[in-house]
Amino acid sequence: MKSALRSCLTHGYGAARGIRNIVYTVVFGISVGTIGPGAAMAADLPRVLALGDSLTAGYGLPREDGFVPQLTAWLATQGRQAEVVNAGVSGDTTAGGAARLEWSLASGADALIVNLGGNDMLRGLAPAQARANLTLIMDAAQAKGLPVLLVGMQAPGNFGADYKTEFDAIYPDLAAQYGALLLPVYFAPIATAEGALDPAFMQPDGIHPNREGVARIVEAMGPKVLTLLAQIKP
Repeated sequence: MKSALRSCLTHGYGAARGIRNIVYTVVFGISVGTIGPGAAMAADLPRVLALGDSLTAGYGLPREDGFVPQLTAWLATQGRQAEVVNAGVSGDTTAGGAARLEWSLASGADALIVNLGGNDMLRGLAPAQARANLTLIMDAAQAKGLPVLLVGMQAPGNFGADYKTEFDAIYPDLAAQYGALLLPVYFAPIATAEGALDPAFMQPDGIHPNREGVARIVEAMGPKVLTLLAQIKP
């Protein structure tokens, strides 16, 4: 089991279903980061909903070290004002994300970051299901005129070549179909030259990135988020 899990990690995903399915955000959207001058009110800032699983929720990290706060801080270094809403739920699948999207968007959003699918892959769920659920999310975003940054995952080879080929194609296909921005592989910034995840950037569980790992991922994703913000309609 451990070797199979590490094989999954090596190929790009770490939010295991066995990591207790904890709802790290307590209530969807309650963890929010805002950046910019102190006089700026959150209501005046572009609002980005980060829809995801434990990687978005910040599992295993102090709140300030999670993905959303670190992304918020990185954007601040670029002089960009935004409000980033943490809609990450540990253990969530694409089906869960699709089911709660409308609820998560109820308080409003100007753009969407989608980081889902790793738990589908880790559980060996059919790639067609993940594609269908992500398509529902993309359809909803398109209907609301929201620009999207789609964060990709890759399947491990131990599910077979056909599974890997079908799963890996989901993200570039949907990004092209909907004209969305694409970050091809979430874990790429903390992978070694051999393709394994570097333990220096992982939490002791060997599954989730630590503070430094998240920082590297945010640095790689940040320029895409700046482009996402630029696509928001006035």
